[in-house]
Order: sequence, then structure tokens, then C-alpha cells
Amino acid sequence: MARRERVVRMSVEQPLWRALTAYRVLTMLYAVLLAVFGRARYDRPWVAVVFLTVLAVWTLATLPKVSGAVACTKRFLGVDLALALTGILLTPLADFEAQSVDGPTLPSIWTAGSVLAFALKGGWRWAAFASTLVAAVNIVERGEPSRDTFHNVLLVWVASIAIGYVVEVARASERTLARALEIEAATRERERLARDIHDSVLQVLAMVQRRGTALGGEAAELGRLAGEQEIALRTLVTSGLVPTTRVSEDAAEGAVVRSVEVDDEPSGPAVCDLRTLLAPYAGSRITFAEPGAPVLLAPDTATELAAAVGAALDNVRVHAGEDAQAWILVEDWPDEVIVTVRDDGPGIPEGRLAQAEGEGRMGVALSIRGRLRDLGGTAELVSVPGQGTEVELKVSKVSRGKAGSAR
Repeated sequence: MARRERVVRMSVEQPLWRALTAYRVLTMLYAVLLAVFGRARYDRPWVAVVFLTVLAVWTLATLPKVSGAVACTKRFLGVDLALALTGILLTPLADFEAQSVDGPTLPSIWTAGSVLAFALKGGWRWAAFASTLVAAVNIVERGEPSRDTFHNVLLVWVASIAIGYVVEVARASERTLARALEIEAATRERERLARDIHDSVLQVLAMVQRRGTALGGEAAELGRLAGEQEIALRTLVTSGLVPTTRVSEDAAEGAVVRSVEVDDEPSGPAVCDLRTLLAPYAGSRITFAEPGAPVLLAPDTATELAAAVGAALDNVRVHAGEDAQAWILVEDWPDEVIVTVRDDGPGIPEGRLAQAEGEGRMGVALSIRGRLRDLGGTAELVSVPGQGTEVELKVSKVSRGKAGSAR
């Protein structure tokens, strides 16, 4: 079975939450060590011991709460900030000289972690609210705040608001990116459906119109109706109104005609011999030239490449006539596969392709170039009036097919 690649999109906020988790633990340890080495200054050491014990237990017990925005609830933020503010107000009770000397508070810089949690959860407005409360409580605790106090308060206030603003910008960018990816996926699916419609329904309608007109009578009326439906369907496809649907990967994998195991390793990536998909096109007026060895590609890549060859041959039949001779040449190079489809028809007049696309006839644009573009390859068309047309399809062996790359 072909390997499936799963894309896991991680939020840009997660590194910030992990950093906050580490910050809370480290600053808790810093506050405890600061109190241990400065225990001589405390007049009531038991106040510091009780608070720091509660702080340590709370920090370690609530680590899951700061693992992400979902786990970090408003209730947790309120209790966490209240604990930080309580520690600041308890500082003068433990150290009588705290108001006259610019010493650290009991929670020290741990308080900034609580404010940063507000910033990560709710953006700069929440950060401004929390940092303003911290600033007010610090001023009350100091009584007569010094320049250093104002400096520290302003630093926390500016830093938290800046981080909150960055988080809001990151969230907006992530939403924009997700929307862009959805639009791109919808556009590619719409183009794929348009290719399928062109390769089947539109071509049948065009054939009915031509045959009906040639037969005349009631068949001519049927041909006229088929022509009207063809025009309506082309308009629907090119206007982008074809609804997008999801096609399961299992169904896509079921379309692979044949897979080949490389070096008898069943567990290796599934590959397909391109020759087996192109061989049915050979006939009395289509010459197929292939290498002597299997041309191995990822199943999705081989299927889409063969479909592009079929679209090129359909164009030969429609535009060069039923009597036109065509040749398919497959070249297997170390890093890429090149398939060339050439005919001896009258060629394409200059500007005809652009005119066809303007009229909604997207055979070359969607069925051929669109397929190769989705595979990460290229499709080049060279046509000289009176000397036929040549379509060169080139795809890398390490393509972007859903099934993975063939090695």
C-alpha cells in the first residue's frame, strides 16, 4: 500500500507556552533560593516559609494548566494572579524593612510569569489588566515607591503588553494562513474535477454534437442540444462553481492498475510501471516507443501522467483528424521521466490556445498542464503550423504525489 503522509500543524503559540512553563519553575526556584540565602533579614521567617511552600506546590501542581491556551482557564489565571499579589502584600509582614529598602518581594520575578500567562491567553488587553494590578499592589507594598520600583513595574507592564500583542498578531497570521491553505486546496480540487469533466463528459458532448450535425435530421437536434449543454458545462467549470468534494485516499489508491515491488521488498513504497498504463494507447495510428526496463513512478504520479498523455491524444484526434499519425516516446532518466506526444497534424495557429482558454476550452490548461503542475512537473507544447504539434511532459521521480515518491 502506498505510504500516506500526515501533516500535523502545530500552533505558533506552543513554543511560548513551553517557555512560560519553564519560566515559572525556574523563577519559583529562584524565589525560594533568594529567601534561603536572605533569611537573616526576615523578622517573621515563618510567613516567608508558608508562602513559598504554597507557591512551590501551586507552581508544580499547575504545570498542565500552562501547557496551552485551552488548559489555561480564566479561573486558573485569577487564582494565579491572586497568589502573586498576596505574596507581594505579605512581604512587609515578613520583612519589616521591606518598605524602606528596595529588596525583593516574596514571589520576586515569579509574578511576571502570572502576567505573561494573561498575555498568552487573552492578548495585550488581558496583559495590560494583569500588569496594572501588579503595578498598583507593588506601589501599595512599597508605601513610598522609589525610582527602581517604578522602573520594574514599567518593565513588566511594557513587556507583557508587547508579548500579548505579538500573540494576537501570530493568531491572526495563523488564521490567514489556514484560510489560504483551504482556498488553495479547494482550488486544486476544483481544477481536478474540471479535468475529469473535460476528459469525459465534455468530450462526449462534443462528439455527440459533431456526429449529430453530420447525420442531420433528428440527430442534428440532439447534436444542437448537446452543444448547448457543453457550453453551459464549460461555463460552470471555468466560473469556479463546480462544488468541491473529498475523494478518499483509498479510492484513489484503488485506481492504480498495477504496482511493482522493488528489490523484493514488500514493505517499500508502492510503485507503478508507467509503460503498462501507456501501452493501451498504442494502435494502428499511434506508435508507442518505450524503454526496455520498467519505468517506475509513484502510482498517483503514473496515473496522472498517463491521463495527461490521454488528454494530449484526445486533442490529436479532435484537432488533427482521425487520420492523423501520433507517436508516444517515453524516456527514463535517473532523476526524471519525460513523455513526448507528437503528431503530424496541421499544428496549432499562434494564439489559438489563449483564445481557447478564453472560450472556456481548458483541455491543455487543465487536463495537461494542470496535471503536471500538481505533480511538480512541467508540460511544454511546441506547434508549428503545417508541421504538427509536440507535447513534452516532464515529471521528477521524487514527485509530490499523495502516495509518496518512488525510489
